[in-house]
Amino acid sequence: MRPLPRTRLGWPAAYRLRLVLGDLLCALVASAFASLLRVGQLPRGFAVVVMVTPLTWTMAVRLLQGYQARHLGQGAQEYRSVLGAGAVLLGATGFTSYALTLELARGYVFLVVPLVVALSLVLRKGLRLWLSRARAHGRYRARTVVVGTAKSVGELIRELRRSPSNSFDVVGACIAGGKHLPVVEGVPVAGRPRDVTLAVDYSDAALVAISGHPGLTGKQLRQLAWDLEERHVDLVISPGIFEVAGPRLSIRAEAGVSLLHLERPVRSGSRLVVKRVQDLALAVVITLLLLPFLLLVALAVRIDSRGPVLFHQNRIGQGGQEFRIYKFRTMVTDAEAQLATLAEIGHEVNDVLFKSRVDPRVTRVGRWLRRFSLDEVPQLINVLRGEMSLVGPRPGLASEVDCYEPDAMRRLRVRPGMTGLWQVSGRATLNWEQTVRLDLWYVDNWSSTLDLQILIRTVRAVLGGRGAF
Repeated sequence: MRPLPRTRLGWPAAYRLRLVLGDLLCALVASAFASLLRVGQLPRGFAVVVMVTPLTWTMAVRLLQGYQARHLGQGAQEYRSVLGAGAVLLGATGFTSYALTLELARGYVFLVVPLVVALSLVLRKGLRLWLSRARAHGRYRARTVVVGTAKSVGELIRELRRSPSNSFDVVGACIAGGKHLPVVEGVPVAGRPRDVTLAVDYSDAALVAISGHPGLTGKQLRQLAWDLEERHVDLVISPGIFEVAGPRLSIRAEAGVSLLHLERPVRSGSRLVVKRVQDLALAVVITLLLLPFLLLVALAVRIDSRGPVLFHQNRIGQGGQEFRIYKFRTMVTDAEAQLATLAEIGHEVNDVLFKSRVDPRVTRVGRWLRRFSLDEVPQLINVLRGEMSLVGPRPGLASEVDCYEPDAMRRLRVRPGMTGLWQVSGRATLNWEQTVRLDLWYVDNWSSTLDLQILIRTVRAVLGGRGAF
């Protein structure tokens, strides 16, 4: 039986071509737009700069690894390369202006660079959405053979399947040790680790993923890498560490040995000071912008039903400290007393946090406020007081915290937030296991960039009103 002819994985080249052409167009548009604004004040050599800017921009992005295949469509390197290229373009423009005695208008330069950076970021976001949708339908995914023990292979396959838009299409597995299995997690077993190259040939795989300890020594792994190189097949190795963001992982070379270094989560230092300053600044700005609207919301709550405008409740925050949280009242005044009588309604999707689409305690205005999460806005008071952050795990009731498993207790290591990763990933439709999983990922992998991403996604989720009740 002859091996199948190998198909080349063409999407990285097509994706890179779209990026390069898109970056050229973004820079050309930015240059043309800036030149139109400077009509009548065009200095000598200005047209040359307009034409050179796109080439300079793409060269800067390439210099900062913005077009490398391993970064395409994933991770933050694509975005970092754009931001870094913006700084490079500013420096290159200044140097060119000085070296060639071009009297470039500073207004032109400081308009072009932010504009081209913004356009290129939007371009990458659009391409990623396109790629994600295509992969969710089974396209642009690398046919993959996974190698390891039955347990490690099964875990890796399950983790990959959590994201329908992942880039791996697992078509075969090579299992080390134990009884030979016909399938693992629905994937056919093609043999043992020594049969990897045969499995690759007959499955037309473009990638091999080593999971856990497959029984291959360093020498055998090196020989496997050479064999795969001849077949133009990529090799990746999973260390078996899940729920860890890429920036926390790095390769550390010691005495000729490559070691995977896992950085500890950020718990103190200047980065937390930056987070606090960011919280204060944004909280003040949001409060001032929304103040007139919030007064109207308060009036609507008061007219709709009897009782106070604000609802307060004791919650558990960072380090297990209790504090009082504030919200617009969305329920009748005796809602807490009625909770015990709602057993027949039951929990919907969540066994710890009580959530129900037909909760009779919610008022008419309250239902509308909950849909768009407007009832949470008064928690800006808690943010200003330092009891909460804009982004973080949601604070739980003492009764809920008493039900936490040991893993869930890690949610208390950071300040609770007004919004968080699980709110922008499904909100009330997620079960407790999914909620904890997302919160723990945030606790272990927090960064200022992640906070900004969650805040942007929060606006989109709130405006859409999805997953809230």
